[in-house]
Amino acid sequence: MMLCQMNKVFQKKISAVNGIGSCQIRIVLRYQVLCVLLLLYCFYELEKAYIKLWRAASESNMARATVRYSRWAWRFLTSNTQNEPFLSSAAATFSTAPENANPGRPGPPPIRVALTESSGRGVFATRKIETGELLHTAKPILSHPSLSALHKVCYFCLRKLKTTDAPQPHGVSYCSEECRQQAKGFHDIEMTADWSAYDDYCRSNRLKYPLLVKRLACMVMSGATPANLLDILQPASLSPEMISEMEEGYGLLRNAYINSNITDEQMSFLTKQWYIGILSRIRINAFRIELAGGYDDLLSSLAASIESEAAVGNAVYMLPSFYNHDCDPNAHIIWIENADGRLKALRDVDEGEELRICYIDASMDHDARQSFLSQGFGFQCNCPRCLSGD
Repeated sequence: MMLCQMNKVFQKKISAVNGIGSCQIRIVLRYQVLCVLLLLYCFYELEKAYIKLWRAASESNMARATVRYSRWAWRFLTSNTQNEPFLSSAAATFSTAPENANPGRPGPPPIRVALTESSGRGVFATRKIETGELLHTAKPILSHPSLSALHKVCYFCLRKLKTTDAPQPHGVSYCSEECRQQAKGFHDIEMTADWSAYDDYCRSNRLKYPLLVKRLACMVMSGATPANLLDILQPASLSPEMISEMEEGYGLLRNAYINSNITDEQMSFLTKQWYIGILSRIRINAFRIELAGGYDDLLSSLAASIESEAAVGNAVYMLPSFYNHDCDPNAHIIWIENADGRLKALRDVDEGEELRICYIDASMDHDARQSFLSQGFGFQCNCPRCLSGD
């Protein structure tokens, strides 16, 4: 289009040459040369602009291809992970991303589960871990508030309720709509039964773990979880007296469901063997939840526990249950605002070193620790501290 316009102008100038002098002809010729040079310059600039556009388009296509590849690779990795039952279960309950990591680029997991020489499974460091470093977080696979805190904490996540949170018609409250929705896996079934006799049994015998069995049974009946959810955890050794006490609780639990018109098909899994087996696993794998109330370090959380009644309930976790005990631990678990646990290193840990937590109050003397561990967990501690007599 530009060339056509320049030709028209040139033709007008040529038609005006007739009858004019040589000086004017030279002016017209110079004008023609300038037009040709201008045209060449325009073509040159257009070529440069085209090259820039082509390069930009190429880079954009490469970027889009990279994004498509990375998304495909992520789907491939996650689909393969879902084919591993244990890995998919663990991934749903804990995270090993560093505390200050980019959420889109989590760092390598600093832990692995492996067999130990004398204590069954254990958790080991896959790299050097520094003091105070977050090892991982963990969501409970099963939790229940203590009877004393029933109206003070969220019935699902155990977060302390605000004074403005009003109790629901059934006497329980949730801290958020999200917790209410997640609790549907047990709440609807649980609210159909009268638990007064079962709760009185737990209260009078100062028992807390049967409450977790009750919740798990409701989750199984609603189809939210399989009956063998805790089979991977190690069971406790039970004395005949313990089994006799558990049989009483089993009878009360089953009667509560029968009286609430739960069908035999729904209760088909609820046998005495299942009840005792679940309770024996909960007995040595449950954690007593003590909220630190916003404190993220050990000393502050201990001070908060002393100043207030911090215990709000009990919970069972998958990965934290694999940590073995030590009276001088190199790791610990804390709870800040709810039942989501945070495991941190208490000191520098070398690559390949086993990570251990303390199951009891480490400030107790040697004999008290041994007695507590023997009666509560069924083993005698042979950690370096106990062997030294400290």
